[in-house]
Amino acid sequence: MAQVGIVMGSDSDMPVMAKAADILEELGISYEMHIISAHREPQEFFDYANSAEEKGYKVIIAGAGMAAHLPGMCAAIFPLPVIGIPMHTTSLGGRDSLYSIVQMPTGIPVATVAINGGANAGILAAKILATSDPELLKRLKDYSASLKESVIAKDEKLSKVGYKNY
Repeated sequence: MAQVGIVMGSDSDMPVMAKAADILEELGISYEMHIISAHREPQEFFDYANSAEEKGYKVIIAGAGMAAHLPGMCAAIFPLPVIGIPMHTTSLGGRDSLYSIVQMPTGIPVATVAINGGANAGILAAKILATSDPELLKRLKDYSASLKESVIAKDEKLSKVGYKNY
């Protein structure tokens, strides 16, 4: 049974949403991914959101661009955490998506990451799940340690070769 639902309004969102899935896989978290348009197929969307708790989802990650209703509508129906990923758009650079997701009315919160912030959405979902899963918490701590080691290695390389040869 999947712990996280990943949903996007268009296949053009896949490169960003795949980053969330990659993080979840790296941390050993099960997920299901779907393309569902809240505007073009409202009944399918309602079926998805209404059945998510029954399916065992503990968190939904929803990515959307432009009007970006998908995350907010998920949050209106699904009683557990929803993480919204605003997608970069050609018309307004993703600010339209960001504002649509972050400006939710009182009582319908959506945790919102950066524009195209797929990886952070995956990490945030993992942190939410880790509040009741000590083994996952350990994997998250190891993941954070690997980030630190990566920065240290990059600094050591810079010190050895200089910025012109980096």
